[in-house]
Amino acid sequence: MSKKVHKIGVLTSGGDSPGMNAAIRAVVRTGLYHNMEVFGIMRGYQGMIDDDIVPMHSRSVANIIQRGGTILKTARSKDFYTPEGRKKAYDNLKKHGIDGLVVIGGDGSFRGAQKFSNEFDIPCIGLPGTIDKDIAGSDFTIGFDTAVNTAIEAIDKIRDTADAHDRLFIIEVMGRDAGYIALHSGIATGAEHILIPETKTDIEAVVDSLEEKERRKKLVNMIVVAEGDETGGANEVLSIIKKRLPHLDTRVCILGHIQRGGSPSCLDRLIASRLGYAAVDCLLEGKHNIMIGIMNNKLHFTALDKAVKAKQRISEEWMKIVKILAS
Repeated sequence: MSKKVHKIGVLTSGGDSPGMNAAIRAVVRTGLYHNMEVFGIMRGYQGMIDDDIVPMHSRSVANIIQRGGTILKTARSKDFYTPEGRKKAYDNLKKHGIDGLVVIGGDGSFRGAQKFSNEFDIPCIGLPGTIDKDIAGSDFTIGFDTAVNTAIEAIDKIRDTADAHDRLFIIEVMGRDAGYIALHSGIATGAEHILIPETKTDIEAVVDSLEEKERRKKLVNMIVVAEGDETGGANEVLSIIKKRLPHLDTRVCILGHIQRGGSPSCLDRLIASRLGYAAVDCLLEGKHNIMIGIMNNKLHFTALDKAVKAKQRISEEWMKIVKILAS
């Protein structure tokens, strides 16, 4: 695996996230700077299997840094789960002479890269591209900052109408396994309650708190819930509260896929550019099977299998802050 890499393939896999295009741009232009050939693999691992692989040039990535989504497209690939599918993908890479891969995606994408790299002689570098920030080894993931700011903007607008009508709003944000979008957006918008998968939700305490706030004539309340919270999403929380507090004027708003789209923030563009540049450097240095993240504003390298298995932990201090500031 320490052989010199001459031709790089770059792909985006799993859910899209704002900033993926900035990462693609950085990989392509850094590779070309080092006189390497760079290929874009369309639709993730499925594109490897279908031989949907195209050469990339400097102009291929012009005017994309500000665009959301991914110019390389993304897709789930059931075929890549099979040995036959991975062998076909490998044969297609060899046909193009590709001897190094940059995979931009989340934990599922890294699992695929780890398995593929172990089976064949293709070194893989992972870049964390997921709005959920559910990968250990990086303070931020590509797309998280944009998604949070999208949620904040929406929640701020919802609070305006909640205030006009003295309503309780239950707002569901993305986060199947990780509650970072809910936590950050909830704190930043002054939510009275934040429900996330990492902590056990005491729904009775939420109901009691709403009753106490009602006695104090605090009728405008916001509950931000991650879709993966144990109580269920916003509609399930609404059902529980309606049974206990039927007189409250309560509404639900599910933000959904709006959080995935939009022009990436400055932070996401910077992170993606830095990581894309570093990915090419790692391949040139003979590194493989690692994910590159940023911790304490420095590049941080994590073995792909560790990035897959480990999750970030939410400190108790954050939950204490939520409780105190929402009182």
